[in-house]
Amino acid sequence: METGNKTKWVIDPTHSEIGFKIKHLMVATVRGVFKEYDASIYTTNEDFLTAEVDFWINPASIDTGNAQRDDHLRNSDFFDVDHFKEINFTGNTYEVVDKSGSYKIYGGLTIKGVSKQVKLTVVFGGVIKDPWGNEKAIFSVTGTINRKDWGLNWNMPLETGGLLVSDEISINVELQLVKQS
Repeated sequence: METGNKTKWVIDPTHSEIGFKIKHLMVATVRGVFKEYDASIYTTNEDFLTAEVDFWINPASIDTGNAQRDDHLRNSDFFDVDHFKEINFTGNTYEVVDKSGSYKIYGGLTIKGVSKQVKLTVVFGGVIKDPWGNEKAIFSVTGTINRKDWGLNWNMPLETGGLLVSDEISINVELQLVKQS
């Protein structure tokens, strides 16, 4: 039996989504996605608890369904895409939560040049073969971060009290990875 073989996985962009949600006006939810992203993912054999993950997002590719809001998110109040071309996540530690494929991934998230350690929840849906013979690994990744930890501080007070935009951002990622031969 061979051990220690590196397996490369690539993202299937047609079956993946990098999404987020944030509260707006205290009660409404604004959803958005990033349209441009990629990753370098290697496992030892097919064991994802050995995965070396380096994930990057183009913050200029943000899409919330509103062009004016997207332009504001791209400017220096938020992502400052003229000066910061990538959001990066490097996963480095895993913790098994249960035997049904749930675990935690710990790693460094870099936004606007600021790196902080985060913990995300991962649900592994397994490895399956698609109708064309490709081996695919299915994942859902969720978590919550505080945008102010990365200097995304802009806000506006509401006349009725509270703030226009919440500090907490919910991350929701659906990934299909394709095994490379």
